[in-house]
Amino acid sequence: MIFGRSERGKPPVEPVTLKILVAGGFGVGKTTLVGAVSEIRPLRTEEFLTEAGRPVDDTSGVEAKHTTTVAMDFGRITLREDLVLYLFGTPGQERFWFMWDELSEGALGAVVLADTRRLEDCFAAVDYFERRSIPFLVGVNCFEGADHYPAQDVRQALDLDQDVPLVLCDARDRESVKEVLVGVVQHAMAYAANRRQAVTT
Repeated sequence: MIFGRSERGKPPVEPVTLKILVAGGFGVGKTTLVGAVSEIRPLRTEEFLTEAGRPVDDTSGVEAKHTTTVAMDFGRITLREDLVLYLFGTPGQERFWFMWDELSEGALGAVVLADTRRLEDCFAAVDYFERRSIPFLVGVNCFEGADHYPAQDVRQALDLDQDVPLVLCDARDRESVKEVLVGVVQHAMAYAANRRQAVTT
């Protein structure tokens, strides 16, 4: 089979659709990531930050950010002819976390975006997926002007299990994001296979 096309004379392949969450702290690049890779115009539920939200919205390190996701971001990407990913970006602020349970229903896995300038902001997402046994990959979004650290140092700072993948990425770059998504799908498939094997032995 040629990548992205059916063999001549064969009927089109009915694609498998998988749900992937994109989580992380406020302003870490979730909306940007979904928008960079989506083959459809992404659905966004962004609203302007207001004075009323200042006491509860921590904008330290992202002072130039004027909007926030209040429900979700949604996008779609076809990785190959028989595999389509639906991407759901979660809201990053604590007051919207009540939506995470609904968004995570039926998810194959998740990407946790991290910003080394505010690494503690992704702890909640890491904890959420660990507690619910949802396989996840950590993508360190390499912002311009931010200090760059070896992946192993970031892994230690996040206290990640060795089997949790951690990759450096650029949420603005389509190819970089595709590599992240391929990584989380592979990790989730391996995670599911290991759990099946553990049940049968």
